Amino acid sequence: MAAPDEDAYDVVVVGGGPAGEVVADRIVRSGLTAVVVEAEAVGGECSYRACVPSKALLRPGAARAEARSVDGARQAVTAALDPARVLARRDRFTGRGDDTGQADWLDGAGIALVRGHGRLAGERRVEVTAPDGTVRTLQARRAVVVCTGTEPALPPVEGLDRIGVWTNRQATTADAVPARLVVIGGGVVACEMATAWRSLGASATLLVRDRALLTGWEPCAGEEVTRGLSDLGVRIRFGVSAVRVARDETTRTVTVETDDGTALVCDEVLAAVGRRPRTADLGLETVGLPVGDWLPVDDTCRVTAGIDGDWLYAVGDVNRRAPLTHMAKYQARACAAAIVERAAGRPAVTGGRQRWSAEADRFAVPQAVFTRPEVASVGLTERAAREAGLAVRTVEYRIDDVAGAALHADDYRGLAKLVVDETRGVVVGCTLTGPMATELIHTATVAIVGEVPLERLWHAVPAFPTVSEVWLRLLEAYGL
Repeated sequence: MAAPDEDAYDVVVVGGGPAGEVVADRIVRSGLTAVVVEAEAVGGECSYRACVPSKALLRPGAARAEARSVDGARQAVTAALDPARVLARRDRFTGRGDDTGQADWLDGAGIALVRGHGRLAGERRVEVTAPDGTVRTLQARRAVVVCTGTEPALPPVEGLDRIGVWTNRQATTADAVPARLVVIGGGVVACEMATAWRSLGASATLLVRDRALLTGWEPCAGEEVTRGLSDLGVRIRFGVSAVRVARDETTRTVTVETDDGTALVCDEVLAAVGRRPRTADLGLETVGLPVGDWLPVDDTCRVTAGIDGDWLYAVGDVNRRAPLTHMAKYQARACAAAIVERAAGRPAVTGGRQRWSAEADRFAVPQAVFTRPEVASVGLTERAAREAGLAVRTVEYRIDDVAGAALHADDYRGLAKLVVDETRGVVVGCTLTGPMATELIHTATVAIVGEVPLERLWHAVPAFPTVSEVWLRLLEAYGL
């Protein structure tokens, strides 16, 4: 039986995070109708429990460090951070999870909102269970777009599910600084949260199963973050895994036993070892897809496995292509454009190429880590470029040797590395470390996406005296 007219929309978006918001907005701007289904808070993980609160926690420590890196300013900055004010500032950005503003924005944009848990109930149908238990079925005339994101994956540590373990959610929203924090993991969340809470006064220890931090990055990135964390006083134990944890019901402290036979006593444990798709209760079985899996998609984010027709899409982290907020928004723009094109009867593919596609998330994904020092990258690492069969040449330059960097900070330390495809004479990868690395990386993103020949890039003259002059030095080191 078809859903009532009032429950029929051109596009039904399941998940109201950044990806879902952008898809719905683009759809409505085109003249079609859209509804967003959200079980928690409009704005998603990024707004309340990930990107925004984590950067709010990290920025005060970075600002203090920057001021203390310049003689004359250093003498004026003598006090430690004020944890209460730092946490209050974070709460101003997140509203402590209150999504009223985001929901009002949807309404103002002409996007319908249905609160509740959404799951597929067959082709173009989404069943929504409201908080009060009532069930409503939405019909999609054109498409259903899944934007449910991911959730933390917990490592197989005995007792971890019984101690009230922190994930990114607790680590970014805690109301007090733990005296002692143990972090399991060596990726972005582990490094950023160790930086943030150590800056606020916590004693922090990282348990890293691997022999390096940020293992998917260029080695120099992990090395610089290791040095920075160590300088902050974070203890890093490489090649060590937690095997058992238990919380004392009287003292509320946690004992963490490791596979090298030692034990650590702390107040909180943060598990930051990865993410899994939020698809276990999405109704995938009703359309013939495996429950709990990632959703493979093409460059328009159309689900490609076992689905007949152009009606099911998956945008953002849930498709595992490039699990970052900015790439989710990029995919969302491409997805919405493809849906609109198909709705208008225009071909999605012309001349062998899709008119609207999220192709850059295969070769030009910018990433930023707000540790001290910052690290940022875009494109391929040297190893990945060689494995792809490219004729690779790399160029490195110490950013410390750039005049603008020396003026920016008395103790500036940073490195720039380019990966060049010699056959085409273009940059295919870049990694930067040091202050302002996260702001500098966009230049490399433009160069890679635009496939700008190095001989042409030579004419992009950086202003003096800025840190961006490193681009001139890199081209000179290359031989231009």
